[in-house]
Amino acid sequence: MSKNAALMVMLSLLGITPTHAINTKFAQQLERSGCTQVTEAQGCVIHKTKAENAKAGFGAAPTTDNSASPYAGEWVATFPETGATVATISIDGKDRVLLNGQQVKARKSDGALVFRNGHVTYTIQGDRRLKGEDVWVDNDAGTKGVINAK
Repeated sequence: MSKNAALMVMLSLLGITPTHAINTKFAQQLERSGCTQVTEAQGCVIHKTKAENAKAGFGAAPTTDNSASPYAGEWVATFPETGATVATISIDGKDRVLLNGQQVKARKSDGALVFRNGHVTYTIQGDRRLKGEDVWVDNDAGTKGVINAK
């Protein structure tokens, strides 16, 4: 019986004790420097700024122009089989979305800009290196297709 009690106490203590991979101060230094734990091991200096580390070849230099959006531009959502247009999409530099000429509410989710019109959900990725992930899905009809830049 005492072995079971000791086991229960140990399991309880393990469940209560928080564990963190890195401490708060180190996480803040990584954020300020633009380093990751991997790049730090490769020579990125956490006591330097993002710009200084970017000059040394670690990461990209911080941009001063925050008005440009990776989602900005003209887009066309089409059916994959026929190529027929489902919707035309216009996104400005401040992520305001016009869907077929009507403004719709958009939100960012996991690096993508997501907006809806009825049962159709549109998703445009912010990372332009990702190909084939700008899509629309009609949850009611069970159809889906791609969104391409004009």
